[in-house]
Amino acid sequence: MCGRYAASRSPEELAELFGVERWEPEEALAPDWNVAPTKQVRIVLDRPLKDAAGPRPVRQLRVVKWGLVPSWAANADGAARMINARAETLAEKPSFRRPFAQRRCIVPADGYYEWATGHDERRLEVEGLGKRSRKQPYFVLPADGSVLAMAGIYEFWRDPAVPAGRPGAWWATCSVVTTEAETAPLAAAPADGPRSLSEIHPRMPLALTPDRWDAWLDPANTDADGALQELLAPPPAGLMRAYPVSTAVSSVRNNGPGLLAELDAPEEATLF
Repeated sequence: MCGRYAASRSPEELAELFGVERWEPEEALAPDWNVAPTKQVRIVLDRPLKDAAGPRPVRQLRVVKWGLVPSWAANADGAARMINARAETLAEKPSFRRPFAQRRCIVPADGYYEWATGHDERRLEVEGLGKRSRKQPYFVLPADGSVLAMAGIYEFWRDPAVPAGRPGAWWATCSVVTTEAETAPLAAAPADGPRSLSEIHPRMPLALTPDRWDAWLDPANTDADGALQELLAPPPAGLMRAYPVSTAVSSVRNNGPGLLAELDAPEEATLF
């Protein structure tokens, strides 16, 4: 899964990386090294501009809330549970099928955090001998330091409690698409640590390589059962690296670039 990530690049840098034509300065977000569910996040999307003379899609950088609210939802109570969408069932789940076909986006990140449970602690969990397991956070990022382009979907929801035309009447929300974690060896695997992403967690964000960006964002691609399925294939193995970081990231109250500092070895017996 993807439940926390870091996003410190400026909108100007993201605009250059993704070929963005339009972004609103008033929607600028501060760098965030501990992005958590329900926070405001940046996404890249292709969509016609409001009141535009024609239907030409324009690549935009927008700010939305992380945690998808389906357009038909009676309320937004389940947003925090909809931060991820499994690639294998995107075309089937009622909450995700229409956004997958019509409203796909890229969620740019520096990398994401995942918590690994040690072998002994996993055994205790399986045997029912431990209520809380010791978990070590890892930061997972492209080995070459490039942007992590996480596949995403977005949706619009009308809040019935807010009068039309008022701020907050419409919500824009998103989910990060996930896939099975790589079992291939990590690039620069940490000493005495996991040798693959699957040893950290069985799921990972679906990372889109640059050659898939345009096709994923193209709103004209609407075949959820056909052509779009090809874009859900995992990226080539060996593109990612992971290293242990401080358990300070486990608290959403902590933030700052220090959270990305690489540890020489996992911390000892820290409860999460």
